[in-house]
Amino acid sequence: MTKHGSPEDRGSADRYYGRRYNPHWHWYSDHGCQVVESEHMTVEEIGEYNKGWHGETGEKVWSEPEPRIEED
Repeated sequence: MTKHGSPEDRGSADRYYGRRYNPHWHWYSDHGCQVVESEHMTVEEIGEYNKGWHGETGEKVWSEPEPRIEED
């Protein structure tokens, strides 16, 4: 299972929620969460983000369509 906040997790989540491509990941410590942006990521971390981004096949449905009412 992919670790929450990892580059792969963030790539998958960005794609799923319809956000733009933006390599990053979240680093968690006892002092909270810090975002690691692409300019501070390794080639391997960007590769992991890409794996999550390109591997995501789902898409968030933000709202269900209104039911269609048939008129006579």
